[in-house]
Amino acid sequence: MSLSKLNFLGYTKSWWLVLIAGIVMVICGFAYWFWPVAGYAIASQIFGWLLILVGIVQLIVAAGPHFPRGWGWWIAGGMIDMFIGFLMVRSIILSEAILPYFLALIFLYWGITMIISSVNGHKGKYWWLYLINGILLMLIGFFFIEAGWIQNMEMVSFLTSLAFIYWGFSICMLAYDIKPQVGQGEQE
Repeated sequence: MSLSKLNFLGYTKSWWLVLIAGIVMVICGFAYWFWPVAGYAIASQIFGWLLILVGIVQLIVAAGPHFPRGWGWWIAGGMIDMFIGFLMVRSIILSEAILPYFLALIFLYWGITMIISSVNGHKGKYWWLYLINGILLMLIGFFFIEAGWIQNMEMVSFLTSLAFIYWGFSICMLAYDIKPQVGQGEQE
């Protein structure tokens, strides 16, 4: 039995939207890594807009005509991402002050989601990849909490670029996991 048969997020024909969101996050992560001079304020604004984009994609996937199993997780994640994104876009000062805490909340949420996915798919061949991914996402979230507490802008900048890259690759892997196989229904 493969993990794809135990996928708790379900399958959707809109998997390519999730893949595009992941690719955009990887590109932005590398751009921030190579051009940190762009500034902390710009990074927080870009991240806010990307969160809005990712939230919209999650809501589109959940509200599509063939919504996937686990659509409630998609809606919850989309609403959280959009709420945090709109807060960050609204005020540069607010986004600079609380960027690490918002990022920590997002990564902790996705880490918990991946750990739950690994527990649901524990009989699958690659269930442990979800567990490792969840632990790493939660670890990044805890690093953001620590970086925000000590107000270390260099650490937050480094973590932000690393998080964009890692999270983008995670979303790309998830996109291929939610892609329906040939001859497979949407609601298995």
